[in-house]
Amino acid sequence: MWERCVGAVRALHNNAVTRDLLHSAYSRTKLKCRSKKLPQDVNPQGVFACNELDLEEVNVYGFDYDYTLADYKESLDYLLYNLGRDTLVQKYKYPPEILKLEYKPGFAVRGLHYDIEKGILLKLDSFLQIQFGSVYRGLTPLCAEEVLSLYKNRIIPIAYVEGHTKNERDAHSKMVHLADLFSVPEVCLLCDIAELFIRNHIDYHPEILFRDVKNSVKSCHPIMHSIVSENVREYIHPNPELRKYFDRLINADKKLFLVTNSPYHFVNAGMELLVGTDWREFFDVVIVSARKPRFFTDHSRPIRVFDHTSGTHVWDKVTKLEKGMIYYEGTVRQLQELTGWQGEHVLYFGDHPYSDLADVTLEHGWRTGAIINELGHEINTLNNPTFKENANWLQMLTQLIEDHQDYTGEGVREILQSWMNERDLLRNEIKTVFNSQFGSVFRTYHNPTYFSRRLFRFADIYTSCITNLNRYSLTHTFYPRRGVMPHEYCSYFM
Repeated sequence: MWERCVGAVRALHNNAVTRDLLHSAYSRTKLKCRSKKLPQDVNPQGVFACNELDLEEVNVYGFDYDYTLADYKESLDYLLYNLGRDTLVQKYKYPPEILKLEYKPGFAVRGLHYDIEKGILLKLDSFLQIQFGSVYRGLTPLCAEEVLSLYKNRIIPIAYVEGHTKNERDAHSKMVHLADLFSVPEVCLLCDIAELFIRNHIDYHPEILFRDVKNSVKSCHPIMHSIVSENVREYIHPNPELRKYFDRLINADKKLFLVTNSPYHFVNAGMELLVGTDWREFFDVVIVSARKPRFFTDHSRPIRVFDHTSGTHVWDKVTKLEKGMIYYEGTVRQLQELTGWQGEHVLYFGDHPYSDLADVTLEHGWRTGAIINELGHEINTLNNPTFKENANWLQMLTQLIEDHQDYTGEGVREILQSWMNERDLLRNEIKTVFNSQFGSVFRTYHNPTYFSRRLFRFADIYTSCITNLNRYSLTHTFYPRRGVMPHEYCSYFM
């Protein structure tokens, strides 16, 4: 009896000691975090390296047009949304109530996945894990329990995301990756209509709705091209630095080319605003209506001449590429054969990590640069002192939980749970400062996003605007930062 009493007293004492130890560890860590110097700001106009790139080796510079040379205003999102919405009613006979829908800027971000089978919009990390709290049906968020009931697992099988073949373009996946900025107003329209149907108890097939919205927006692009061409200042941000950048390249005897999916009259109107009426003189080759990614993957589609003065197509066989001429369609293989531009001496810039950059780097050895317009907003958010403080504390609190999670005793579970609750609140706060629904384009709570994985794999460098390169010499070497691997010393964080 006496021994049991002594044992009980000792257990109470040990529990009290353990709880005191946990409280003390928390207080010390919190104090250390508050006294820690905040990291310096990141330059929003910086150019960031995923792979070492020496510009002195680059002789040829290639560019996409949309969201690479031309940075569009938010008014373009409204235009695409409205045109697609109206087409659904006029052409596809959708309910006229849809005409009351309005574009919601800031709802979606680039890089999300849309499950065309289940009608779900969600965010995946680089391990194909779903980020709970960023899963929507229509405009309604789904809780973790609902998500798990749909997918049975937090990790989505790769065949479901990317299809069953090694070649993505031949695969038949259940999900669509929304990797370009043109997809943002499209997915907003899709979610708005799904929400309207759900609230009004209208049955719909998710894949049919997806296809109809996609086709409606796509069919409106010629109308959009005409409207923007007639009102370029309303839709495109002027960039006086662009002509200066082209001048620097020409003065250094660099070759320039343009390959874009957009039609000539649309590109011409924008480039006249951005560079001037003589913009074609900067380029050795101009290819419009290229139909990427087929431009990078097809083998036998011939390059053809477009007579921009009359707006007609020329049927003659193209045996050489001449400066001042406008070409369309064709393939990258023909471009290389007719110019001799090969391998690591070519640097191509685009905004889509896969359609623009993947094939040229994997198949042809070109160097690549990604223009990611959202990067400026993301970096300005990262530079906010409150964000830095929260990010530091989140990292240190997570380490605290990991170091003490195996402690036992009465009350220990409650203390650890309170820490985890605080961590969850911090994680959500850090997420929502980027975007209320989906957070950062580049990361989930603790991993890079699926979009980031592709960006880092296919782009040697990336930046928010093409003319940020004016801040660097044409012999500059971009070096990737030495990141800390999980098994390496943790003082970098602590």
